[in-house]
Amino acid sequence: MISFKFYRDDWNRKESTKGLIPLFFAFSLLYIFPAYSQQVEGNDPNDKPNVLFIISDDLTTTALSSYENSACSTPNIDKLASEGTRFNRAYCQYPVCGPSRASLMFGYYPTATTTYGYVSGRENVGPEKESWAQFFRNNGYFTARVGKIFHMGSVDIMKGRNGQDDPASWDERYNSPAPEVNARGESELVQKNPFGTRPILKGEDVNGGNLMNIVKTEPGVEHTDVKTAEKISELLREHKNEPFFIAAGLFRPHVPFVAPKTSFEPYPHEEMVLPPKVINDWDDIPEQGINYVTSVNGQMTEEQEKKAIAAYYASTEFMDEQVGKILSTLEEEGLDDNTIVIMTSDHGYLLGEHRFWMKVSLMEESVRVPLIIKVPGKEPAVCNSFAELIDLYPTIAELAGLEVPVGIQGTSLAPLFDNPESEVKDMAFSVSQRNGRMGYLVRTDKWAYMQYGDDGSGGMELYDMQLDSKQFNNLANHPRYKSMVDEMQKRLNEKLIDVKTNDLNIKYSGSN
Repeated sequence: MISFKFYRDDWNRKESTKGLIPLFFAFSLLYIFPAYSQQVEGNDPNDKPNVLFIISDDLTTTALSSYENSACSTPNIDKLASEGTRFNRAYCQYPVCGPSRASLMFGYYPTATTTYGYVSGRENVGPEKESWAQFFRNNGYFTARVGKIFHMGSVDIMKGRNGQDDPASWDERYNSPAPEVNARGESELVQKNPFGTRPILKGEDVNGGNLMNIVKTEPGVEHTDVKTAEKISELLREHKNEPFFIAAGLFRPHVPFVAPKTSFEPYPHEEMVLPPKVINDWDDIPEQGINYVTSVNGQMTEEQEKKAIAAYYASTEFMDEQVGKILSTLEEEGLDDNTIVIMTSDHGYLLGEHRFWMKVSLMEESVRVPLIIKVPGKEPAVCNSFAELIDLYPTIAELAGLEVPVGIQGTSLAPLFDNPESEVKDMAFSVSQRNGRMGYLVRTDKWAYMQYGDDGSGGMELYDMQLDSKQFNNLANHPRYKSMVDEMQKRLNEKLIDVKTNDLNIKYSGSN
C-alpha cells in the first residue's frame, strides 16, 4: 500500500509517470498476491513444515486393511496410506513397548544404549542427548505429546500418570485417563480362564495389563483414545500459526481390549478365521523362540482365540476412528498442506500365529510394523525398501530442512519419497531379551535369521521368507544351509560391532 500511494501521488504530480501504474499492478499480480496466498495457505517454502506423529500401541500390519487384512476395517489409516508413502517392510528395533519407544525417540539401537526395560531411555543416553521431539523443540518448534509416546503401563493410563515420560522433550504434555479394564460394560477374560469361571482382572492388578481382557463398553464411558484425539485436535487449532511437533499416543489395540459395544458388532467371533495350526510346529523352534504367551500356557480354547482376534479387530477399528478425527482437524484447519504426518506402531502383534500371542517374539508378525509417512508435495507411493523405526528421527529432521544430529544411528528415508522404488538399506535389525539372554534378528530380502545368545548357544532359526513367509520350516540346523547360517552370523556380528560404535560412552553389555 505504501508503494501504491507513492506511485499514485507521483502520477498526480507528473503525468509522464503514468506508465508506472500498469507496471505496478503487473508487479502485484506476479509477486505480492501469490506471496500472500502462500502465507495464508501455509505453503511458503520458507515456512518450517509441521510434524504430526501418530503412534498406536501393539498394532500389527496383519490387522490393517491398507496392508494385508481386509477383514479388519481401518478406513482412516487406509486413506492416509493412499495419500502418503506406505512402507511394506518396516521393523521395530525391540518388540516390546518401552525399549522400542526409547530407541525410536532417541535414535539409537537398544544394543547401543542397553535400554531393554520399561524406561524412557534418557537414563542411559544422558542429559546432553536430544530426543527426536527435543531436537525439534530446540529448533524453534512447539512440542507436545498427548497419551503414550515414551513408555506408560496400563495402570499409568488408568490413573493419568506420566509413566516413563521424558519431560525435556515437550513444551506441554497431557495424559488421557480412562477406566480401561474397570469400564462399565460386558467383560470377559479369554486367557488363563479355560472354563470361563475366572472373573476379569481389574483395578491395580498390574499383571492384568498383559492379559487379554475384553470390555464391550456401554454408552457414555470415557475412552483414553477419544480423549487423546480431542486434545490433539485442540492443540492443532491452538498452535496452527507456529511450527509444531505434536505427538499423538493412541493406546489401542493394547490390552485390555476396550471399545464400545458397537465396535464389536462387525466382528462376531464365530466368524473369525484362526491362523493355520501346523502339527509339531514348535519342534524345530529353540526354547527362547517359543513366545512368552501362547495358547498353551494361556489355556485358551479355540473359541477364546477367536474372541481375542475379534476384540483386537474391534479395538483397532475404534482406534482408527480416532485417527480419522485427528486427520479431519488437520484438514479443517488448513494444515495438511504443510504438515508431515507419520502413522506407525511401536511393534507388531501376534494373533495366534504358531499359537503365539502378543509381542516379544522375533517372528515376523511381532517385529514388522505399519509405517505410513505423508509428506506435502510428494506423490503417493508404496515402498519396499527396508525401513526401521530408528530411521524416523533422521528422516523427519531432513524433510524439515534441519541438520541431522551427529551420532544417531538411524538412516534417513528421505530419498525414498522421490524414488520409492530405490532402497536405503538392505536389512532390518531387531533384538529382544528374555531370561537374561539376548535374541537377535537379521531380516534380509530372502532370509529371517534369529540367534539366541551372542554365540548362538541358545539356538538359531533361519527362514526362507520367499518360500516360507509364515516361518514354519526352520532351516538353521539343516546341513545344506550351513553356509547361509555362517553368512547371516557374519552379518549379525558386523551389525553388533556397528551399533556398539557410538558416541554414548556406554559399555556394551551383551549376554550369552
